[in-house]
Amino acid sequence: MDALAETPPLAKIAGEPYTRLPQDLYIPPDALEVFLEAFEGPLDLLLYLIRRQNLNILDIPVAAITRQYLDYLAMMRELRLELAAEYLVMAAWLAEIKSRLLLPKPASVEAEEDDPRAELVRRLQEYERFQQAAQALDALPRVERDIYLASAEPVERQIARAPPPIALADLLEALREVLARAALYGHHQIRREALSVRERMGQVLERLDALRFTPLTALLRPEEGRAGVVVTFLAILELLRETLLELAQAGPFAPIHLRKRL
Repeated sequence: MDALAETPPLAKIAGEPYTRLPQDLYIPPDALEVFLEAFEGPLDLLLYLIRRQNLNILDIPVAAITRQYLDYLAMMRELRLELAAEYLVMAAWLAEIKSRLLLPKPASVEAEEDDPRAELVRRLQEYERFQQAAQALDALPRVERDIYLASAEPVERQIARAPPPIALADLLEALREVLARAALYGHHQIRREALSVRERMGQVLERLDALRFTPLTALLRPEEGRAGVVVTFLAILELLRETLLELAQAGPFAPIHLRKRL
């Protein structure tokens, strides 16, 4: 009784501890299944079988690998797992390669025919390269798995800086120095006479003739500066708007000529 009391209970139901399994308890044989190996396809399974036995992928013993492959498929059927069609296709392919290796061939055909395992080796090597590339990518640091981004909002701080103490004598000395430098500069401002567009319109009409054309460049005088050229150009545009001038051009990019309109 003491040993039974010291045994930890298997479960508690409604507060009552149970130290023994019920006699009428039935547990199905396949109630708990643990899968230790999971393969992503027939190539993954073949590569696993080759690596487990440290076999050379360029010289695969097809008979042994085929037997192990079929044993694995039989185990999957016993566990009532649904087999994909690609697993069965690979089994048929392995059987074909095995039969081609076992059947005798004439000497002429044997010299010309390639190794039946060549295509299988090529696909296994290609799958192995992709598998290694996937593992290398998975090993890279990943955000939210290996790296967690941290963020923090800066705290607003107001720094109050008091102005430096300045004596009145220092201010007066600075003013005296500025006034002394200002006395060294003399100002002589010349204002240009304002130009009138209406007045320039009259000047343009005086220079043009109604019988012959005058080049536009002859009316725009660079010596008057930018303001003079702009005022002359505005005067010409105003005369064209009032249909007092006639504009002519011999061709594209040709010089422009003006004359009074008759």
